[in-house]
Amino acid sequence: MANGERGVILAATRKEASKRLNRIEGQIKGIKKMVEEGRYCVDVLGQISAVHEALRGVGKLIMRNYLENCVTNALRSGKEKKAKETYTELMDVIHKYAK
Repeated sequence: MANGERGVILAATRKEASKRLNRIEGQIKGIKKMVEEGRYCVDVLGQISAVHEALRGVGKLIMRNYLENCVTNALRSGKEKKAKETYTELMDVIHKYAK
């Protein structure tokens, strides 16, 4: 889709994503401190795993926004070209994030 036609992240989703990302930022700082202090590897790896899952949660939140708003609006627009572009974009997103 062209930039002017793209949907945006809804306000409620932005607020929730921002809250989660702030928490993740704190976790990252904590991991950095653990590494600098020479903490036990398994403890550091556990925190890295927690951050990874937290990021996946943010991704899921943004993906839901994308599907419920951007994709749905494009498909309901009645414009065949826009729908085809959206299907292509959606397949690219699925391929990229389903790894």
